[in-house]
Order: sequence, then structure tokens, then C-alpha cells
Amino acid sequence: MDLIAHVQTRLDALAAQSLIRQRRTADTPCAPRQSVDGRPMLAFCSNDYLGLAAHPQVVAALREGAALYGAGSGASHLVSGHSRAHALLEERLAAFEAPHLVEAGALYFCTGYMANLATLTALGLDADAMIFSEALNHASLIDGARLARAGVTVYPHGDVAALEAKLIDSPASTKIVVTDSVFSMDGDLAPLPALLALCERHGAWLVVDDAHGFGVLGQNGRGALEHFDLRSTNLVYVGTLGKAAGVGGAFVAAHRSVIELLVQRARPYIYTTAAPPALAHALLASLDIIEGAEGRERRAHLSSLIAQLDSALHLARWQRPPSPTAIQPIVIGANDDALRVAARLHEQGLWVPAIRPPTVAPGTARLRVTLSAAHTRQDVAQLAAALNNLELELERTSA
Repeated sequence: MDLIAHVQTRLDALAAQSLIRQRRTADTPCAPRQSVDGRPMLAFCSNDYLGLAAHPQVVAALREGAALYGAGSGASHLVSGHSRAHALLEERLAAFEAPHLVEAGALYFCTGYMANLATLTALGLDADAMIFSEALNHASLIDGARLARAGVTVYPHGDVAALEAKLIDSPASTKIVVTDSVFSMDGDLAPLPALLALCERHGAWLVVDDAHGFGVLGQNGRGALEHFDLRSTNLVYVGTLGKAAGVGGAFVAAHRSVIELLVQRARPYIYTTAAPPALAHALLASLDIIEGAEGRERRAHLSSLIAQLDSALHLARWQRPPSPTAIQPIVIGANDDALRVAARLHEQGLWVPAIRPPTVAPGTARLRVTLSAAHTRQDVAQLAAALNNLELELERTSA
């Protein structure tokens, strides 16, 4: 009982700081309009940026994949779990990102977290390597850097000059710069052209986690590399397939030698059961949509919704960091205030999550609004009106 009491003390401390997280249960497929805990909700919280998670073509491909390959893979990729569906997906992804990589290959992972752990631990295998990590990187990149044998140094958010000074001062034989492309809590973009120029000048790898850019950025949905028109041998690209692609898993694309190194040395790849082949089969259908006319139409519609929300919100008290992406943060400040606002929105049938430390810095608790191509202009207008009215109402009651 003393052990349980200790655990409860820790939980009580979280509750006192308004840091308890709550799960909600969706009863229907991922979509803007869902039944959540038995109640209809208009959701602005998923990363289904193109609205493909419940797309009939993708769902049909998943069903077909299960019929072709069964429900599970049965083993790791290097034992017997690597199916034809996995192989076809990797070939397709390598070709998809080939315009931005030299001699491109691709490797499919069961999650984006695993892909990031694998990439940094394999590239940072040598003790004399150094990882230069962006201050606002995702937790999976932070954990990957911690697990690598390499040393780790953190550079300030978006500060290219500070990074260059660190690169110049470092005697490491292998240098690895790692950054998100779209920062998940702010929605801003990393200065990838400047970072790549720096890495090429100093002989460093540039690992780009494009979790929130793949499928959305670029004319053809190839992500941040296409958005900035980048191409280099120094690039190692991580794309997530459970967000804009609507299914699950992730991939690493890079020079074929880098991909082979991951196959041979990346423990998160070698020692885990391969994802169900049916998911890989469904992702082939997602890629058809992403790079086709429908994908371009969905990206255009999403862009129009981002612009609509930007013009429709008239907030004076809450802060809105500038974001050109589907991630639209609204910084409230205190943890309990953010929870209160999210609860009031929930009462109106609007599902918008309150994000608190340690995900964001103390004092910057926020609403994280995410838009999807499956939203309508009416959906966005409803959200904007609710936020505008709620800020005014809370300002009056606190005065």
C-alpha cells in the first residue's frame, strides 16, 4: 500500500497543477463530426490533415489488404514479417521523395516514434558523434538523441547563427543536425534551406522530421523538402503516415546506404514486429490520393480554411503565434485557464484540446486547433465565432 500511496501522491501533485490528462472515447471513425463518449462533437483536434482516415478508397484498400495478407505480420522484418505490401510501399515512398534525395531509398516503420529513435541511434552510433537538436523538437527526437551514443547539444529555436557557432566549435567526426519541419505546438516552419546550407558547409547530416508536413506541404504533397525545393545527399527525411496519409506508421527516406545502415543497425527496426501488411497496402491508396488531383484539391481547400480562420478570429487577450500550417495555436497562459476554455468549448460541442506543460513551456498553456481538409467553411466559422465570443465573455467575468 505504501507503493500505491506514493503513486497517488504523484497524481495528486499533477492534479494540483491542472496537469491531469483525460482520455475521451470516440465511437465513430476519425472525422470532423464524431460521436465522442456518446455525444456528437465537432472536432478540431486530429492530425488527419487531408481527411483520409475514413476515406472510402483508403478503407476499401485496408479491407483488401487484410484479405490478401491477413491481420498481422507475425514477426520482425528481418525474420519473416516483411511482406510484399511492405516492399511495394517502400519502393513507392522512395520514388515519391526521389526528387529531393540522392539515390533515394525508404524504410517503413510501425510508428513515427520508432522511426525517429531508429534514425538517431543508428546515425549517432559512434561515441565521437554529436547531435545538434532543435530546442522545440518532438519528444521522440529528444528520446532518440538521449538513446544514441553520441553527445547532444541543443540550439535555440530557429537560431541558425547559434547552430553554426556550435558546429564550428565541435570536434565531432560525425555531426547530426535534427529538427522538426513543422513544430507541432506552434505550427511554424523550421528554416530548412538555411539549415541545409549549414550542414553541407560543415559536413553534417540534416535529419528532418516532417510529421506534420508530409502530404500537406508542397504542390504534390511531398512535404517540407518540396515546399522549400531542397535536394541533397546530406538529407535524412522522416515522414509520418498516420497524419495526413490517414493510416499509420512512418518512413525514413535517404540515400540507399543510410537506409541499409538502418536495416543493419537500428534496434527499433530490427527488434520489433513489423506493422500489419494491410496498413502498408492501404497506404498505397493514400499515396494515390495525395499525389493525384484529389490531393491537390484537398490541400487547396485546407489552405483556404487556414486563411479563413486567420481572418475570422479577432482575439485581444489570447495570443496567436503566426502559423501558415494546419496547426493553429491559441495561447491562453495558465493551465487552469486553458482547461476552463476547453471545457466551455466542449459544452458547445467543440472538441479542442488544452495543451499544458511539459508539452509546452510553463505559462504558455494553449488550445491547439488543427484543421482538416474534411472541415467545411461552416465548421471553421462556427469555431471562430465560439472563440471570439468566449474570449469576450471570460474577459467580462474576470474584470
